[in-house]
Amino acid sequence: MRKYFFAALILGFIGYAGYFFADAVTPYVDIAEARTSQRNVQVKGLPDRAVAPHMENEMFVFSIADEVTGETMLIRYKGIKPDNFDEAYHIVAIGKYAGDAFAADKLLIKCPSKY
Repeated sequence: MRKYFFAALILGFIGYAGYFFADAVTPYVDIAEARTSQRNVQVKGLPDRAVAPHMENEMFVFSIADEVTGETMLIRYKGIKPDNFDEAYHIVAIGKYAGDAFAADKLLIKCPSKY
């Protein structure tokens, strides 16, 4: 009886941890998928200079373009402009689409290598 209790406890813990781990994983998607997704995603794009990067109500606003399709998307980042934003080669925004723009909680700025 005691053996079954510990086995059930371990299986329950593994299931509990797996459920929350799967929820924490944020997949990479393209701009079109990011617009339709209901959960947090990572979307990668090239800096798009059609919208000049600026601050708006304590949010950093800019746009990115899909490398393949050229489709653009407005990004609203909760924070200030990252230091290396002007040298960015690729930008990865983590968040979800809300209203007319992608609401990013995190930004990953990828700069070209000097080596």
